[in-house]
Amino acid sequence: MAQWNDPEVAGLQQMFAATVPVPGAPAPTWPERRLGINAMGAAMPVPEGVTVETIVLGGVSAEKITPAGGADRTIFYLHGGGYCVGGAESHRVMAARMALGAGAEAYVLDYRLAPEHPYPAAVDDATAAWRELSAARDPARTVIAGDSAGGGLTVATAVAARDAGLALPAALHMISPWVNLTNTGTAYQAKGATDFIITQAGIDDFKVNYLGATAPTTPGASPLFADLAGLPPMLIQVGSEEVLLSDSTQLAERAGFALVDVTLRIWPNMVHIWPFFPLTAGGRAIEESSAWIKARVA
Repeated sequence: MAQWNDPEVAGLQQMFAATVPVPGAPAPTWPERRLGINAMGAAMPVPEGVTVETIVLGGVSAEKITPAGGADRTIFYLHGGGYCVGGAESHRVMAARMALGAGAEAYVLDYRLAPEHPYPAAVDDATAAWRELSAARDPARTVIAGDSAGGGLTVATAVAARDAGLALPAALHMISPWVNLTNTGTAYQAKGATDFIITQAGIDDFKVNYLGATAPTTPGASPLFADLAGLPPMLIQVGSEEVLLSDSTQLAERAGFALVDVTLRIWPNMVHIWPFFPLTAGGRAIEESSAWIKARVA
């Protein structure tokens, strides 16, 4: 077991170790896995000062999270979970913390999940929801954000919106984005022993169930291979100890080549989607992204 400088991360690792199935035990079903991540999200209390409302956005179920007194900034949030698990319930608290920090109204989308609804269902749902939201809320005061698979979906949605002639948001914010579904990169070897949240076998399982017969280099599924020209400024936050570190560095380079304004922040000694968890460093990362969003949407 890796040694961590941050005792909170060490505790998180112990928690994850306790959930590893006993060798030979049957693998949990997708409904069971969804219940698990939803329970993890529900275990964290919703911050005071926000209201949560269930809505429909572009024909897709969503939650609207509003700080007391309202807000004229908007965050369109796309949750992680390998396109197979997760939803507004699991990511409600994280989105609420971001909404409070940035002084924004947050919309958390419950896009359809694989394997029941493989690619391009998630992209289609996010694009449809963005079409409606960008007509109702000023896109110039809106940020599309997401973590892990939702980080990849953030980029894919912006590309789809650009190609459809829709208004683009003011900025894109990605946390530990999964943008290269070939699941290769130097970090897979360099950080495979320290990343206790993502394993090669685990992420390959998500990939197969999301893609089906779709090639992993398809730009809509793996936006690392998309034309990124004309996209709004990006903030990418990633931990130094995760196998998706290569996704973030490659995305930053590809976006830079396309003349996109990119801020890449590699957080030392942090793991995959650490702002999702109740870690001190996670709170600091949300403070950082909130300040960035406020600067982009003054």
